[in-house]
Amino acid sequence: MSRALATTTAKASQPVPVGLDPARLPVHVAVIMDGNGRWAKQRNLPRVMGHREGVEALKRTLRLCSDWGIGALTAYAFSTENWSRPGEEVSFLMALFERVLARELQSLEQEQVRIRFLGDLEPLPEGLRRLIADATERTAVNTGIHFNVCTNYGGRAELVRAAQRLARRCVVGELDPAAIDEQQLAAELHTAGECDPDLLIRTSGERRISNFLLWQLAYAEIHITDVLWPDFNQAALLDALLDYQGRQRRFGGVEPC
Repeated sequence: MSRALATTTAKASQPVPVGLDPARLPVHVAVIMDGNGRWAKQRNLPRVMGHREGVEALKRTLRLCSDWGIGALTAYAFSTENWSRPGEEVSFLMALFERVLARELQSLEQEQVRIRFLGDLEPLPEGLRRLIADATERTAVNTGIHFNVCTNYGGRAELVRAAQRLARRCVVGELDPAAIDEQQLAAELHTAGECDPDLLIRTSGERRISNFLLWQLAYAEIHITDVLWPDFNQAALLDALLDYQGRQRRFGGVEPC
């Protein structure tokens, strides 16, 4: 699908805020949820409290995107590099994922959210993997917003995986190397079947994409906010969407006269 011609097909269930054009919303929003630790430190709280509040911010953002008719939300929940964090923090995050998914799955089903977990899921705890498989199956045919949770995800690892899968097909004669194009490679990515993000939001003021969706963000508009992720709310999302609607998206072309 041409990104220049893509339009949202999701239907808003709530009126969008004044000033926001419902016909020019991004089809797909991606978020790098940064600042949980700094949020906790500012309040003299343990880092884990920042992660708990970060879950609440993600729930708010998902609900707002769904209410306003945005078709997909992809969140960077746990990167391949996050395993290098202190063991107790990693263990807490894994347990938090399990608790939240178990608690929220019924609501996701009722709200017709389709959830997928993107990344190398094999190293995750067995109980979490079972919950992920159950949630994916139970919401697979839901007709609402697509909610993608990047878990043990790394953009470079994803590209290596895609290249290996294409190479194996070539070795056994299923695929002519000369036939490999952008569509063939995209079909081997974790995001296969999802349109590329139109808008990337990064919180906490950091100005990098941190190995996130390296292929898929090729033409995404990037919005940087100093808001720490646990404080990300309706006003912050509205600022990002208004910023997006103020851009002239040219996709490598030139701005019309």
